[in-house]
This record gives sequence, structure tokens and C-alpha cells, in this order.
Amino acid sequence: MDKIQLFESKQIRSHWDENSELWYFSIVDVVTILTQSASPRKYWNKLKQRLKEEGNETVTNCHQLKMKASDGKMRLTDVATTEQLLRLIQSIPSPQAEPFKMWLAKVGYERIEAIQDPEKSIDAALRDYMKLGYSEKWINQRLKSIEVRKELTDEWKQRGVEEGKEFALLTDIISKAWSGNTTKEYKKLKNLKKENLRDNMTNLELVLNMLAEATTTEISKEKKPDGLDESKKIAKEGGTIAGDTRKAIEEKTGKRVVTNQNAKDLLENK
Repeated sequence: MDKIQLFESKQIRSHWDENSELWYFSIVDVVTILTQSASPRKYWNKLKQRLKEEGNETVTNCHQLKMKASDGKMRLTDVATTEQLLRLIQSIPSPQAEPFKMWLAKVGYERIEAIQDPEKSIDAALRDYMKLGYSEKWINQRLKSIEVRKELTDEWKQRGVEEGKEFALLTDIISKAWSGNTTKEYKKLKNLKKENLRDNMTNLELVLNMLAEATTTEISKEKKPDGLDESKKIAKEGGTIAGDTRKAIEEKTGKRVVTNQNAKDLLENK
């Protein structure tokens, strides 16, 4: 399970491994926060080389996972477990070191609680969005959109669609059908790079995106497609239904639903 964790409103890409029950964090993202370097990747590469020469097992044992990069593509990046990060932090002089250690411990504890009580993970997400300044109305829509998305990806897995490129392709088909934009085009419209597109949607954009994904899920459950090719057709059908709704709203209101507003604009105008 991939997730964006927040440390003092700064984003850290992370992945929860169900088998090992461990969090894996993007080392470059952590280095960015601890060093405030303009070139965190170069900083990490130099540090990694030095630690290797010193025989530090923290580096030799860390591995790579595919995570969403700033260009929206899934790329391999160095990751570390909580234990490895705690050791790594000792090699990075930073005033953020102690607060970050406390944050790591908190993330681990909250995950254990979330497994036992899923409602707590929703509460944690709500607190994160409130810290960033989003309205309660928007947060409720966003949390619901996460649930809808999870139902869709679970359905895709059942139909033999693979995570990664195939998920991204179907998502683009849905997005294009309802909004007129692929994910990349949508992010460009909103002037986004590394930011999450859904975290930068208006309430109405979120609602229509949910409608598109929920409809796709229901159609897929009824038609039971086999694999990617058949799922493409259903993705377009689900997206088109939401797209027709968007056009009807625009005709009645005289306003465009899909806008260039991003989170910065939304929070300033709240």
C-alpha cells in the first residue's frame, strides 16, 4: 500500500508491506527534509558512497521500490525501513533529527493501531488534511474518494489487471472520458509537478471523479471483464457517464467544472 506521509506538512513517499508488516520510506524524501538541500539526490548519493566505504550495513541492506516521481511516473527509488532510517539519521547532522525520530515512532504505532481498528487510519488522514488547512467539507469528499478508489483497484485486481502501468492506463482512460484530460494533462492544467492531483481538486471535481470510478467499478462487477483490454472499454464507459454529468452541469451553470485551481488557490480562497 503506497501512501504520502506528512512530516510538518512535508511529503514523504512511503509503502506499507503487508507481508513483512513494515513501512518503507523514500530515503531521498527524508534527506530533503533533514538537510533542506537543493540537490537531495546528490547529497544521498555522496552519503551512500561514504557509508559504503565505512562498511555501514544500513546502505548495503536497503533496497529499491517503484514510487511515483515528480513527473507522475513510477520510478525505482532507494527506500529504508524505520530501523534503517533511525541509523541513517545519525549520519546526517540536522536540527530536525530528533523531531523526525519521534515522528517515525508515531507512524509505526499508528499503523499497528490502524490494523486493529481501520477507523483510526481514517482519523489520522483527517488530521493530516486539517493541518494543511483544507475545509471539513473538502476533507469528507477526499476521504470518500479514497474509499471509492480502493474499491475500484480491488475490482481491477480481481479482473487480472496488474498494478503500476496498467492501473495508470485505466485511470487515464477514466480521467479523459469524464474530464477531457489524462492525468498528466490534468496536472499540467493545475500547474502541478510532484503534488497529488486529487489533493488539488475542487469539491465538484472530486465528486465527478468519484462518480466515474464508482460507476466503472459497478459496471465491471456486472460485466466481469477478463484482463486489461476488456477493462479498457469499461473504464471508458464509466468515465463517459460522469463526463455527461459534467457537461450537463456546465450547461446549466455556464461555468467550467474542470479548472486550473490547485490546493494553494483553494486554501487561499477558503
